[in-house]
Amino acid sequence: MTTISRRPASSPRQLTRVGDRLSFVYLERCVVHRDANAITAEDAEGVRHIPSATIGTLLLGPGTRITHQAMAVLGESGAVVVWVGENGVRFYAGGRALSRSSALVEAQATAWANQRTRLDVARAMYRLRFPDEDQAGCTRRQLLGREGDRVRRCYAEQAARTGVTWRGRRFTPGDFNSGDAPNQAITAAAQCMYGIAQTVIAALGCSPGLGFVHSGHELSFVLDVADLYKTDIGIPVAFEVAAEGTEDIGSRTRRALRDRINSAGLLDRCVRDIQGLLAPAGVDLPDDGDHVTLLSDRGTEVAAGRNYGDHGDSRGGTLAQEVGTQDALARDGVIW
Repeated sequence: MTTISRRPASSPRQLTRVGDRLSFVYLERCVVHRDANAITAEDAEGVRHIPSATIGTLLLGPGTRITHQAMAVLGESGAVVVWVGENGVRFYAGGRALSRSSALVEAQATAWANQRTRLDVARAMYRLRFPDEDQAGCTRRQLLGREGDRVRRCYAEQAARTGVTWRGRRFTPGDFNSGDAPNQAITAAAQCMYGIAQTVIAALGCSPGLGFVHSGHELSFVLDVADLYKTDIGIPVAFEVAAEGTEDIGSRTRRALRDRINSAGLLDRCVRDIQGLLAPAGVDLPDDGDHVTLLSDRGTEVAAGRNYGDHGDSRGGTLAQEVGTQDALARDGVIW
């Protein structure tokens, strides 16, 4: 096996596009290690190999242990690792995927920092979820009220469609078993959707904390994006699973949701939606290597890796040695 220190960092062109990956893989009660470019999951039943480049999100449930080398190959592959609770329904911590360009996060920060554009993005999010309604001119309070009404109608419609008895959304955070079957399925589906949203956000280099509908949490934007697909994917799948029975509802919901996500091409759709929301006019996203510059006056960008001291030639600075190739900078994870 090639050692970590000798393995060059993958370039963006070598990484599998997020839209072409498995949406998520859930593991529990096993040891996760590395074998070449695959990760392995070992338990009492044996060893399973999973190609790391095919994973969007790896959900690590109770009883899992993961090695340093496994985390290294997942990081090189651009996969997000999330530590979750029993049945994958409680988020504990998340590992951040590789991102090369700051273009989208800069566009996100620009839109977020202005109250007018922040509201514009929030309205655009509601239009994506409910395209038949006009959100123009609505205040945030009106948007929230309409959203609550629409979600309640969605619950009622899905209950009628599947024949599931529905008594309302009732659950205790952190206690998966406190809810009835449809509530358990909805909770499991929601947590999986959060993991998928975080995967795409990390892959695109956006900030998970700068939300446009949600606010005040490190995953505000993750919640925003996951909610885009709640009424047409998450809730319908949850009610379908609940209608089939109450046994093992957490794992059955995850499997059904994963199948629906892959068949619907949700990851590709999620990428397009985020890019369209944050940069409707289009943003240049370099994918041929790390692009690092320094900001100068009036928004001008100058080359990084050079010394712009006061002593030197007539151009106003001495050109120092390059601190390393861009590949080396990417591999080391630091610009000095």
